[in-house]
Amino acid sequence: MLRAKLLAATAVVSLMAAPAFAQDMTAPATTTTPAPATMPQTDPAMPAMPAMPQTPAPTAEAATTTTAEATTPVAGETVVDKLKASGQFTTLLAALDAAPDTDLILLDLHMPGNHGLAGLAAIRAQHPGVAVIVVSANDDPRVVRRALDHGAAGYLPKSSGLNELREAIRSVMACEQWLPASLRASVSRAQSSSHDSEQAARLASLSPQQFRVLACLADGLLNKQIADRLDVQERTVKAHLSAIFERLGVRNRTQASVVLRELELSDPARQAL
Repeated sequence: MLRAKLLAATAVVSLMAAPAFAQDMTAPATTTTPAPATMPQTDPAMPAMPAMPQTPAPTAEAATTTTAEATTPVAGETVVDKLKASGQFTTLLAALDAAPDTDLILLDLHMPGNHGLAGLAAIRAQHPGVAVIVVSANDDPRVVRRALDHGAAGYLPKSSGLNELREAIRSVMACEQWLPASLRASVSRAQSSSHDSEQAARLASLSPQQFRVLACLADGLLNKQIADRLDVQERTVKAHLSAIFERLGVRNRTQASVVLRELELSDPARQAL
């Protein structure tokens, strides 16, 4: 039976994970004998204890997509609890740092702070051992092709059902690439962009700290501000920038920032409003 540590980077995906799925992805549950409705009486004169209230079965909304909890420094709170509460991409990266043994991420391309494929590139650069299934309402074959070129192990439309979710996770955990049947033909016909492939390879060559510096650069921060945010010395930031420019094949800060901005995607949900 497959066992994996999994983080859901979107509340939508968490809602898709029904209790049956959570049980199916963990070790077989042990069978227990139901407790009697009343406590056994040792004294006939003692009144019977009232039956304990039964805990209702968890609903799909309450289901978690983790099969093993990873705790944060905050007592009693898991990284997934924190992630669901904030829904921020920065919190996702922090959750990955706190749970380095995570095997798989379900990543919403349009979660706050993600900026489309830039978030995927960040995860692949900072946590190359974590497999990523992209979750999106955007089923444009060209977008799917770009996501795969940038390192996604699978692509799951938000309209997918629970069976497809199970199939996607099982396939990816078996080191296979997964696409829904409805997209396989159209994505196979979509041509990979040589620019995208080259860009993905260059971004993957950055170290995790170099990618953090690049992200700060794209946010418009100055060297001193980057140093303060990353808690490093300013000369360290300058050294990272020199390496970033060389690995990305750019000459200045503006060109380096453009590399990340080119990965941004429009959100179909917002376009529909």
